[in-house]
Formats: sequence, C-alpha cells, structure tokens
Amino acid sequence: MRLLEDKIRQDGKVKEGNVLKVDGFLNHQIDPMLMEELGREFYRLFADYNVNKILTIESSGIAIAIEAARFFKAPLVFAKKAKTKNIDGDVWSSEVMSFTHGKVNTVIVSKKYLGPEDRVLIIDDFLANGAALNGLIDICTQAGAEVVGCGIAIEKGFQPGGAELRNRGIRVESLAIVESMDASDGSITFRH
Repeated sequence: MRLLEDKIRQDGKVKEGNVLKVDGFLNHQIDPMLMEELGREFYRLFADYNVNKILTIESSGIAIAIEAARFFKAPLVFAKKAKTKNIDGDVWSSEVMSFTHGKVNTVIVSKKYLGPEDRVLIIDDFLANGAALNGLIDICTQAGAEVVGCGIAIEKGFQPGGAELRNRGIRVESLAIVESMDASDGSITFRH
C-alpha cells in the first residue's frame, strides 16, 4: 500500500536492533485518516470471506482493527494482556512473547465473545516473528472459530513470522512489507 509506505518513509525511524519506530502515526500518536484507509484496504482484501468478527491484541492493533471492524460491520474483540475485574467467567488464553517488551504475556479473550460460529479476521500493527498472531490463532482454535486470514499493517519481511504463517496455509495480507532497513543511514526498502 503506497500510502502506508510513504508514511513510513516520511515519519518512520529505524533504530538499532531491527526496530522500526512508527509511534508518530501508528501506535502512540495515531493518524485517524490513515487508520481509516488501512481499515478500508483490509475490507477490500477480505470482503468475500464472510468475516463476522475482528480480533486483535491489546493495544497497538486496536486503532487499525476498529476501522476494519467498521467496514465489515462486525464486532471487534481484543485479547487483553491481563484479566481484569470486568472480565467475568471463563476465558480462552495463550502465551505470547512480546518482541517490543521482551517478555511473555498471557493474553485472554472472554469465551462469550469468541466461539465456533465466528469467522475471524485477525488484525495487527506489526508482524515480525509471528508470536502475537500465533497466540491469537491459538485462541481461535481453542474457541473453535475459523481464522479466515490475518491483516497486518507492517510486516518485517526479513524476519520469519510471515513466511511461517503462509507456509501453514494461513492467508496473511501485509499492507507494507519491509524488505530491509538500516539504522546507520535510516534507509528502508519495501518488497513489492
């Protein structure tokens, strides 16, 4: 998606350790017009899949996922990283290693919001090693829900997550795939 690639080139910052900082428009300060366009594009890509539920993980994927949910006219469910007092009853859970935070989180979804009648599109902001997506897929499997695909804003194509998911037969649509990036000069190349 050219719009997203241009935004990454303009406002993204490459940091040491394969970190792409896009907090000025995607996951700290959010550009709502860009989120709308991302949601519209995910709808275009998955419109024929009878999606009736959007699933993401707390918290950076929520802004994109709410826009996708709006286009699909489907509820958005987000996996929480901690059980709070307002989650009653049983939950589906999975352990997810956070690349950003360097720790394992147990993510949960209330059983009342995800079940075998659901055709789920998983949405997230980044795909690198695939841990978050694998955790969300695991939760869907536990619930008996069908994962119709995964919509990713930015995929780090030089890391194994996307290839591994695609090799398992999961449809992954990434709107910008970073082929390489260099912290020494800030350069970013995209796969087309």
